[in-house]
Amino acid sequence: MPTSLSDGSPTELRHAWHELKSQRGMRARDAALALGVSEAELVASECGETATRIEADFRHLFMQLPRLGRVMALTRNESCVHERVGRFQDVSYDGQTGLVLGPDIDLRVFFSHWRFGYAVEEPSPQGLKRSIQCFDAHGGAVHKIHLRPESDVAAFHELVALFRSDRQTPGEVVEPLPPRHEDLPDDRIDVSAMRADWAAMTDTHEFFPLLKRHGLGREQALRLADPEFAQRMPVASVRALLDEAARTALPIMVFVGNAGVIQIHTGAVHNIRVMGPWLNVMDPDFNLHLREDQVHSVWMVRKPTRDGIVSSLELFDPHGANIALFFGKRKPGLPEAGDWRELLRALPADCGV
Repeated sequence: MPTSLSDGSPTELRHAWHELKSQRGMRARDAALALGVSEAELVASECGETATRIEADFRHLFMQLPRLGRVMALTRNESCVHERVGRFQDVSYDGQTGLVLGPDIDLRVFFSHWRFGYAVEEPSPQGLKRSIQCFDAHGGAVHKIHLRPESDVAAFHELVALFRSDRQTPGEVVEPLPPRHEDLPDDRIDVSAMRADWAAMTDTHEFFPLLKRHGLGREQALRLADPEFAQRMPVASVRALLDEAARTALPIMVFVGNAGVIQIHTGAVHNIRVMGPWLNVMDPDFNLHLREDQVHSVWMVRKPTRDGIVSSLELFDPHGANIALFFGKRKPGLPEAGDWRELLRALPADCGV
């Protein structure tokens, strides 16, 4: 089998994928990496078979998702997968930004990064697995909605019929990945001005404008911040945080995202498992799968707000891309919970760097 099928036909790609699935039980994302193509190209090779191409304004599709009932929403990046079971509730959009503010599924959506969509019905030993899968211009997955046994299958078929593209030929053309963004050199950053702006924040949402205003990468900002507000932590602190949150049933917030979606879990975590390089939360309605070996740096971050300091643990990969963020459960207008601060204070702090 060729190591790359980036120039192969959709038929060749589909056959190679079927062979990988039959021999190794390989998931679509891993098969795409093995075959040297994007995941969207892999799924699109099944158009007319197990995949139906969706051609629509994704905002309109988004507004129809509550009809599916209880589903599993999945958002991932290169190093972490966030899966949350629940209903799409309190769904809205304004321009290219969408919101889901239900008690279970909680999303911030950036539709300018959504390009391709497919409805997939894939045979499995448990029956047909149905999903809606959405990808960016480069063929990377931005968000997936997987139906569960209690989901509304009739509504799924109605949505597929409503948004079905007239073009169902297999194959997709994706854009090449752009070069990685490089941070400005540190000596071009006005560190004093950045630190003053940080200390003057009154809301955590002011952090992104601060980064843009000063031309900073997120991890770069933490590295240059006043030590009062950012402290490098060992990678082991992530597992320690989850273990202690599970032991005490402390409600936390877990943010995982990519350019197209940020997905948030709010609540306790219970079942923490380590499987090889994966650190996992395996709860009935929330699963988290984190590649610990791909976590390059961890930072404890403190941001001033009108409600007092808000603290988080932030994870980055070797390229400075954010993997995940952990906060204590908190609502605007209320101070941060003392037990969350105590948990952070008790984490191992010797990062050995």
